Amino acid sequence: MTRPTTPAVPVVRVLLADDQPLVRAALEMVITEAEDLEVVGEAGNGAEAVRLAEELRPDVVVMDIRMPVLDGIEATRRVTSGPSPARVVVLTTFDEDENVYAALHAGASGFLVKDMALDDILDAIRVVAAGEALLSPSVTRRLIAEFTARPVLAAAPASVPAPSPSPSLPGADRLAAITEREREILTLVGRGLANPEIATELVLSPATVKTYITRLLTKLAARDRVQLVILAYESGLVPLTAGPSPDRR
Repeated sequence: MTRPTTPAVPVVRVLLADDQPLVRAALEMVITEAEDLEVVGEAGNGAEAVRLAEELRPDVVVMDIRMPVLDGIEATRRVTSGPSPARVVVLTTFDEDENVYAALHAGASGFLVKDMALDDILDAIRVVAAGEALLSPSVTRRLIAEFTARPVLAAAPASVPAPSPSPSLPGADRLAAITEREREILTLVGRGLANPEIATELVLSPATVKTYITRLLTKLAARDRVQLVILAYESGLVPLTAGPSPDRR
């Protein structure tokens, strides 16, 4: 009698980019303990990260911002603009690093805080690899609200080039292409609500909310949910003076 075969667990290929060997070693130890994740390479600077991303084709690059040779912001822009782009998760100290917003503009899909719980780090990588953005909508809201209040140039040191305008981040004029219901949903996305919370707020099914999100991504030429959040703030749908909602994590 032939035993049924167990389907192989899809493995997420991860590239680590950080100029501190101890940080890379700690992340590698955590990641390799998970059956569905593997580290395929390590880079000590941004230029090496870009080269290895092209060579190894990882699913996710965990990218530190402050690195020699080429900073993480420009490295993120190059990695995400290639023909087969990896998704980038920014590695940051959150409260201290003022370049996170610039990194999101450069194409990062989310961020990891260096003192996060180990399980949260693994979950964040999985979420981004699956095509979603970020780990906690409420943390996203706090971060975007803080950094949209200041110019990108002011947030980045002189050695970091200012991000060029991106067609994936349309302004308020592009909102004319969406319906009133889509505008409502975009506003709630900007406020940091997850899909189930949006469904409850608008008395819709989660599947319907997901469909609306997909339409918004297409209509607004947004790469992922991160860019929808940024757009909601930059277009004025979500006022910066509103203050953060309670963290639901």
